[in-house]
Amino acid sequence: MTRPKVLALILAGGEGGRLDVLTEERAKPAVPYGGLYRLIDFPLSNCRHSGVADVWVLQQYQP
Repeated sequence: MTRPKVLALILAGGEGGRLDVLTEERAKPAVPYGGLYRLIDFPLSNCRHSGVADVWVLQQYQP
């Protein structure tokens, strides 16, 4: 049986208002977590471990 083609879309944009001081000088996905990781690392890791080959990161924010 063949595996279906799956495309993952990770929504990484947005104003980041709730992260306030953490997003003053960096984008939301680049905010550090636990000293070793960034916020974007978690959904990317989940996709990789789930066998999803096509991953798109949507990052544009328009107020």
